[in-house]
Amino acid sequence: MFHEDDSNSVQRSLQSGSEQLSSDPLSATLLRHIGTLEDELARLRESLREKEALEATVARLREANEHLVVAAINAQGSRDDAEATNRRQNEFLAMLAHELRNPLVPISMSAMLLERSSDASPQLLNFSKVIRRQVDHMARLLDDLLDAARISSGKITLSLEPMPVSNAIDQALETVLPRIRERGQHLYLNMPSEPAGTRGDRVRLTQVFTNLIGNASKYTGDGGNVYVDVTVETGEVVVSVRDNGTGIAPEVLPHIFDLFTQGPRSLARSEGGLGVGLNVVRNVVSMHGGTVRADSDGLGQGSRFVVRLPLCPLTNSAPPREATAAQPAGNCRVLLVEDNIDACETLKAFLELEAHEVTMAHDGQAGLDAMLAHDYDVIVCDIGLPGMDGLEVLARLRASSKGAQPLAIGLSGYGQAEDRSRALAAGFDHYLVKPVSPDALLALVAPRR
Repeated sequence: MFHEDDSNSVQRSLQSGSEQLSSDPLSATLLRHIGTLEDELARLRESLREKEALEATVARLREANEHLVVAAINAQGSRDDAEATNRRQNEFLAMLAHELRNPLVPISMSAMLLERSSDASPQLLNFSKVIRRQVDHMARLLDDLLDAARISSGKITLSLEPMPVSNAIDQALETVLPRIRERGQHLYLNMPSEPAGTRGDRVRLTQVFTNLIGNASKYTGDGGNVYVDVTVETGEVVVSVRDNGTGIAPEVLPHIFDLFTQGPRSLARSEGGLGVGLNVVRNVVSMHGGTVRADSDGLGQGSRFVVRLPLCPLTNSAPPREATAAQPAGNCRVLLVEDNIDACETLKAFLELEAHEVTMAHDGQAGLDAMLAHDYDVIVCDIGLPGMDGLEVLARLRASSKGAQPLAIGLSGYGQAEDRSRALAAGFDHYLVKPVSPDALLALVAPRR
């Protein structure tokens, strides 16, 4: 193998020979040949250096490639861990909502029973209304928390159809107006002469405007003003919600739609909040192809939220009105299956107040035995029962040879679409999310005989 030491020895020999031949004019050809050999030696030395450099580069690339493989494996592991964490988080939030909704049922029903008590004093009636308002507020907080988790994991889908934006605003006002009136605030509503339409999900847009108008009232003092203006601009429906309340600090404004962001105005805590409502608003509006922007001149200067939604033409025919369920006439035989004793007792008292005959069962097996042994007009059954859950109870009832099949109403703290679908597939006719609206429950408990 040729080494650089050998090339140096050859070069010295050639150099000595060339000095001897340089005096001989006849050796010019030989000298040129020697020069050619020297150039070739130089090229060989350069090639040797390049080879060594190339080998070093290959070694570094091989090492870097090994690091990349390890990094790729670690990154995939991190992604798997993140997905697992996100899945556990969503499962935990769903379970949290279920567990927190369960105690809201007896609280809400007890408040309703107090309101309907014949000897209730005005002060007691006022207290019961406060309880019901706070129950509704807690239920909305749970909905916001779950929606934030579902949106971030892409689990919310919209049911889009052409609709007047005013419909969603009207339904939002039904929720917010009692609180506005209670605080002596003034609501100014400005709507266009012709209905402004968008392609939207009525429930989700109602949630957006309930949140924005509710916040305007929440952060405005008693006797303050709340303004809701709807206009039509080029290709857009613009809804502005503004107030003369506490305003938003400049350092908070750029992050007001971020998850769990709350400004100094929430320090009083009199109205509470999780800092997720506006994040839900931004995401739902974005899913509709729209935008939402917040403005404020600073603390004490009020705030303004502007929602822009794509304009959509509405059909000339009026949208069909939803059928209103008839109020129950006479009494029904009702089987109530609920493992929460307080919830079961208050639901029983509430239904008996409406002249219904109520039987109770506190677990799935006892409920199924009662269903198979006796005839009932209506079954009100909790889904999350110990042992045999409500889904299995109804599936077994529907699969039995029992002749008359009762109306089945499912109650659950889980409110996701897949939970509702599973309940309906198991044989439930209706599915209500806790805390159950007393009016909604009464509208469904109708005589079957």
